Amino acid sequence: MSATAKLISGYQRFRNEYYPKNKEYLLKLAEEGQSPKVVIIACSDSRVDPTLILDCYPGELFVIRNVANLVPPCEDNDNDNFHGTSAALEFAVTKLNVESIIVLGHTQCGGIKALMDNTDKHMQGSFIDKWMQQLENVRDAINANSQYTDQLSRYNGCEQQGIQQSLENLMTFPWVAERVRSGTLSLHGWRYNLKTSELCAMDEKNGQFTKVN
Repeated sequence: MSATAKLISGYQRFRNEYYPKNKEYLLKLAEEGQSPKVVIIACSDSRVDPTLILDCYPGELFVIRNVANLVPPCEDNDNDNFHGTSAALEFAVTKLNVESIIVLGHTQCGGIKALMDNTDKHMQGSFIDKWMQQLENVRDAINANSQYTDQLSRYNGCEQQGIQQSLENLMTFPWVAERVRSGTLSLHGWRYNLKTSELCAMDEKNGQFTKVN
């Protein structure tokens, strides 16, 4: 069975099984619109599905996905760049009035690995290379820090500090900062372990990640 044929089979199961059982709920979403309370900024990695990991129904999460779950800093819109992540954030915060934004990182992130290794000359000037330049300062600081004794610890450190930088970048958006200061919006950093399925949350005071029980 081809990959697309498998998807069609999955749709058929959804249409014949899931949809009839949840028709009333799904029609309500269609008629009344979405009103999620939480934004998840997640990685595009196919192994990290926020809705599955967090056991949520359609309409509960507003999910923004990109390489390495990065939030760029707020930039002037009067330039030639496109701002997909920023646009999605703006819609969720200013139009949907979400209550929480969660940056959801994960172990074994390919974008982080590409940044830390930086040995593929074909990456130079690529879209991935340009996107991951946002964390070059994090990479350089980790490489200069003797507490990271091997490449795996450097990957882990960059994944964690990348989440922290994204949280800091969120506060550069005026409509995020205003709501955080007024207490109507909260920011969180989480990291999912692909091997153990453990979820860790970042302590905003010390930047340490501890397991969620």
